Amino acid sequence: MRIADLPTPSLLLDLPKLRRNLAAMATAAARHGVSLRPHLKTAKSVEVARLATEGQAGGITVSTLAEARAFAEAGFRDQIYAVGITPQKLDAVASLNARGADVKVITDDLDVAEAIAAHPGRLGALIEVDAGEHRGGIAPDDARLVAIAQRLGTRFAGLLAHAGHSYAGRSVAELAAIAEAERAGLVAAAARVRAAGLEVPIVSMGSSPTALHAERLEGITELRAGVYMFGDLLQCQIHTSALEHIAVSVLASVIGRRPEQNRLLLDAGALALSKDRSTEAAPEDYGFGLVVDLEGRPSLGRAIIRRTWQEHAVVESDRPLPFERLPVGAKLRVLPNHACLTAAAYPAYHVLDGGDEVVAVWQRVNYW
Repeated sequence: MRIADLPTPSLLLDLPKLRRNLAAMATAAARHGVSLRPHLKTAKSVEVARLATEGQAGGITVSTLAEARAFAEAGFRDQIYAVGITPQKLDAVASLNARGADVKVITDDLDVAEAIAAHPGRLGALIEVDAGEHRGGIAPDDARLVAIAQRLGTRFAGLLAHAGHSYAGRSVAELAAIAEAERAGLVAAAARVRAAGLEVPIVSMGSSPTALHAERLEGITELRAGVYMFGDLLQCQIHTSALEHIAVSVLASVIGRRPEQNRLLLDAGALALSKDRSTEAAPEDYGFGLVVDLEGRPSLGRAIIRRTWQEHAVVESDRPLPFERLPVGAKLRVLPNHACLTAAAYPAYHVLDGGDEVVAVWQRVNYW
């Protein structure tokens, strides 16, 4: 099957670009002598997980119980479920661990720590440390840190932080500074816990920008990152990817033409692309996505999706569009603003190996 034979919208995955991106992160981790624990929240694919863990310790990060189950069944035992756990989900995690998995959970709550410690099943937990994003986690100097570790007791497995605010960084120097703050905060937190007489086996940090641009990682045992695998238009502007390295795209069809307005209408709307506007505050605003040709080249100029409806998208360009080559039914590709949210709309990847032939179809682990 060729790209042109696929229904639209469809999700494409370029295998050589994926391999290139995986190798770049593996090199970054190896440079610092730390383990890489790839985050599968972006890819949600067993096949991608196998490629991402080649030559690594084999541990992965997940964001849903559905992912935890699917990856455990595929042989990925060592997991961190990196979303704050609720007591109601502990039975499900313990059940996976009873069948041979080693899924560790995270918390920043004293009551939840007590529930984890009291649970009869096999569980391990990391404490989430706030590295500056102020989403989840507690500050490295918060008095609750040691109290939670003590409450977990033998269930305590380590510390974890995620510098999601690194996505607001714009220069390599700024990203390196955020990475150092993340590292220093975690190391300080680990020192406090150790001073209380507890071991800290895992000290885990990561976002794609801080993992790639950290200048030093002393005191860190592992890196977690996910979107680096695919890249996207925002990652291109925070020095984590490049336009030619974006590995995922959405295949769309022309469903309308407006030559007098220099506009095209595509059948990949808000549900196919997501309405993420992450590049709106970036130096270059790509609207709802950048439209490229069927070969993945930006030959249409700066062809931006400016407006979306549920199933429609309007494309405008900074140069005259070649309407003579774009009849209704012609197919184009859209590079996403945020690969994680765009990919979430699809059940599977249509895998390309550098050409226009679909060489495989890889299923995704969607939902929760």
